[in-house]
Amino acid sequence: MSGLLRRIQGIIGGINMAEPIDLECRHFIVTGCALGSLGFATALQLLAQGAVVSITVRKNSEAIAAALREQLAARFHQNIHAFDLDLSQFSSVETFLRAYEAKALPLDVLINNAGIHLDLMSRWTSPQRSADGFEIQWRVNYLGTAHLTYRLLPLLKTSAAISGDSRVVTVVSQLHSKGLNAEFFTPQRPYNSWNAYGQSKLGLVHLTRSIDAHFAQHGISSYCLHPGAVYTNVAGKGLAGTGIIEKVRSALAPIEKLFLKTASQGAQTQIHCATADKAILSSGGYYCDRQLSAASAEADDADVAEHLWLDVQRWVTETS
Repeated sequence: MSGLLRRIQGIIGGINMAEPIDLECRHFIVTGCALGSLGFATALQLLAQGAVVSITVRKNSEAIAAALREQLAARFHQNIHAFDLDLSQFSSVETFLRAYEAKALPLDVLINNAGIHLDLMSRWTSPQRSADGFEIQWRVNYLGTAHLTYRLLPLLKTSAAISGDSRVVTVVSQLHSKGLNAEFFTPQRPYNSWNAYGQSKLGLVHLTRSIDAHFAQHGISSYCLHPGAVYTNVAGKGLAGTGIIEKVRSALAPIEKLFLKTASQGAQTQIHCATADKAILSSGGYYCDRQLSAASAEADDADVAEHLWLDVQRWVTETS
């Protein structure tokens, strides 16, 4: 039955698998690797292709590493490094950075996969805020990711000087189209969690363009992507506490799975951007189903991208 299910999902989703490439000696960080997630599927495939992969989850990362080892041949086990990382906390990002540095690991590719999409029923009438006062989806999806990326750029630059090929790959969403450039500076609409999610993802598209603008000359390329409609635990977390709706979604999960990509299928575009020959990719680009696609018109504003880039550098420096 599982084989039939995968075939049905492949037909419905039009799955386009990434070309398998030998990744021996390439070092990756993949954030957001909880069981059943895009990150877990991404890490598993990279490891099976010989890569050294550092995985992160908010807590209990060693349990995730153990789960990966159960699905891999023994020769790949030593290539897994596990770290706890909570992108909503400045101190957690800095702790991770120190722990990664202590292992003296190089870095060729950063895959920013971690993210949250909360309040799918739009019940919140005002923002839920992080401990340091930011709207929670902006804090995790954009600000935490931008902080991590900014601080890892020196490592990526060092690797690029050797190989000529370091990359930042960031999972965004087609819902970045709900974001507005004007709203980065002044609220434009009553609070809505879907708009807030889109705003955070638009910020990440701008981050992708900024990294390309500032670091392509140093051998660092940058890509962002929409993974498609994927069955993962993100929706379950987004519906937490909704009572009957949460129960109905759980009951209908087998049917839902028929019409959505598996995590492994959904991971193919980020794996493609992380591993394919640079000659066939476009740095700064937005990808869907392994193809270069058009992002929203809001994403084309280089002045806004630069403003956000300078803001995040200033925030990291002042908070440190």
